[in-house]
Formats: sequence, C-alpha cells, structure tokens
Amino acid sequence: MHRIYFYKLTADDGGAPCVRDGLLSLAICKPMIRSTAEPGDLIFGFAANSLHRDNRLIYIAQISEKVRNGDYYREHRFANRSDRVYEWHRGGFAWRNGALHHGPKDLVHDLGQPPDYKKANVLLSTDFRYFGASGTAELKSRFQRVKEAVAQLGRGHRVMHPEPLRTALMALKQEIWKNTSKRVAGKPTSPPRRGVCHRSRSCGVLTQERSIP
Repeated sequence: MHRIYFYKLTADDGGAPCVRDGLLSLAICKPMIRSTAEPGDLIFGFAANSLHRDNRLIYIAQISEKVRNGDYYREHRFANRSDRVYEWHRGGFAWRNGALHHGPKDLVHDLGQPPDYKKANVLLSTDFRYFGASGTAELKSRFQRVKEAVAQLGRGHRVMHPEPLRTALMALKQEIWKNTSKRVAGKPTSPPRRGVCHRSRSCGVLTQERSIP
C-alpha cells in the first residue's frame, strides 16, 4: 500500500516544491520525506498559519521517480531547474554560486554529511496539482477529517494515518483530479529569497520531522 504524507509549508517561493516544465520536484528541505518516500506515494502540502492562516492546499503530488545519491545535481536533464542549488565540485558537493535558494550552511541539512550524503534524494512527480498562491481552503473544509488533521499538525510531517483519514485524503485527491485538469493552477506565493535559511521561520518548511500514528 502506498503511503500518504502531508505537512505544512511556511513559505512557497518556488524552491520546495519546484514546478517547471511539467515536473514537480522536492529537492531541498524535508529530508526525511525525501529519504523514505518512494514512487507511488502521495504528498500533500498545506500552508502553515504563517503563510496562509486558512491552511490552504498548496499542492498534491504522486511521486513518479526518486533520484538518489545526489544524481539530481549531476544529470544534465535537471540542469536548468531552480532547486538544483548544489553541484559536484572537487570531490564533494557545494552550494552553487548564485543559486536562488538556500546557501552553503544548508548543505548538510539538505544532502547529509560527506562523503556519503545520505539525504541527497530528490522526489519527482509528473502527476500533480500545484495551486501556490491560488490555493483554497474551500475543498479542504468539506473534508472535516482532513481539516482537523492539518489544524493539529505542528512541526514535521504525518505519514501513518487511521483508515478514515486516509480515505478522506484519497477522496480529496480524487475530487481535485476530477475538477482540476491543469497541473499548474497558480504561481508561488512569494519570489525566491536567496540565502534564506530553511531552518528559520521564513523558510519553506518546518524542520523537525516525525511520523504520527
């Protein structure tokens, strides 16, 4: 059975997730999700109160591919993506000078310690709905279990759900796919902020992650 993850974003600036050319990628932030999620799993990203007080839905993505071992930062097919903020340099990864997101101090959190870089996994999706600033809480409000679960979620992500909540999340996904044909239905809430640390309140996600039964 595929897993369903959901979490809250404290910023939506095109970095995590990055949506471009029909592909949604999660390459920075959320290292535990990037490490444990696999193709077929679903990710729901809702807004934290600091981003939108209504906890609106920012995106849903079904994972199509997982790029491991830092290959996202080596393969040519990803060269023009804005979340490709690291590069292989002199036998190790380094922050790419001029990258739009994060900075050198975020490398270990995003990729892990050298030389193994165990967190250097990137999730890709070609089957997603991204709303960004155009997201709405209206649909979520019709799914009371989802609304309550999102409201109760603090730091981190949730992946282990009681069956009624899992059923409600799947129903929410199916309704959105039925009613929204465009994969990209809005723009990011804010422009990129180069050098902003993702462990601060202004980053894209909260950093302490855990599974909640």
